[in-house]
Parts: sequence; C-alpha cells; structure tokens
Amino acid sequence: MEITRDRAWETLTRYTQSESLRRHGLAVEAATRAYARRFEADEELWGVTALLHDFDYELHPTLDKHPQDGAPILREEGYPDEVIEAILSHAEHLSLPRDTLLKRTLFACDELSGFVHACGLVRPDGIETLEPRSVRKKLKQPSFAAGVHRDEVYKGAEELGVPLDEHVAFVIGALRGVAGELGLRTATPA
Repeated sequence: MEITRDRAWETLTRYTQSESLRRHGLAVEAATRAYARRFEADEELWGVTALLHDFDYELHPTLDKHPQDGAPILREEGYPDEVIEAILSHAEHLSLPRDTLLKRTLFACDELSGFVHACGLVRPDGIETLEPRSVRKKLKQPSFAAGVHRDEVYKGAEELGVPLDEHVAFVIGALRGVAGELGLRTATPA
C-alpha cells in the first residue's frame, strides 16, 4: 500500500467525527512534517503517522484501549509497522521505547501542538504573535488546557534534544502555516 496523506485523511475522518480531534491531528501533522523537513526525513511518512496518531480515540477513549486497540485496524488497512509502532510509542502509558527520531518527534509534537493550539484560540490575533514566553506562562497555569500533560511537553523536548523555547517556537511556526484549518484567527491585511 502506498502511504499518502489522502489515504491517512480518509482513515482519520472515517473513525473521527469530532472536529476538535481532527484539528488536533492536523496540528500534530503540521509540526511533525516541519520537523521531517528540518531533519531531512520522509515528510509523507512522518505526516501520515502524525495525522493518524489519535485516529481511534473516539472508538477507544481510555488508556486500556488507546492506541493499542487501534493498531490492528491500521494493520488491516495496510499501514506499515513503522507508522503503527510510532503511534503506539506516543502513548506514555505503554512505556514503549522511543528509539527512532520519528517516535521522539511525534511524542514531542503531540501535547505541545495541542497546547499551542489552545493558546492561539484565546488570543485576539490567534497564533500570529504568539511567542514561547507566553506559552511557558500558560504552561504554569494548571487550569488552562487542563487536559494537556505538562510533563509530556517537557519530556518531549528533552527526548528530542531541542531546548524547550526553541521547540515551542518551532511548533508555533509550523501551526501558523495551517492556522485557518485549525480554526485560528490570522492577521488581517492592512
């Protein structure tokens, strides 16, 4: 089976009806693809992996099922082990080694992309002028985007070997490119 974004989007939308979950997939995809370009890796493979990382969350919304019960579905659909293993490794509760750059990148982009998206939603200009220091400040507010695991944000940057501020700035830049698809306001022309 050829790994394409169109096929991954079809898989995602077949299993995921929630607009917010679809947007999360798009955000993580944008950040992961940007890192693939930076690391000169297979952008399509990395993007497909990121887009699909939570495809089964509506079917399996609990830790005893997600994402491990989604893996057989992806296998049946012909996705390669590299994609499936990376998706499984993003789940901290499975304690799988993140022994490839793709696995470390997906983990590093997952929670942070969701958090940056949330930051952009509450700003008058969306993500346009968002800076790492604003994100760090919000990370210290437990009530803001309470579902985001802060420890995974910090651990992701550390495992990727990128300083937190640099990682945050990189993800912000990647999400700016898909702000419209994420429902974020963008700068209006003067």
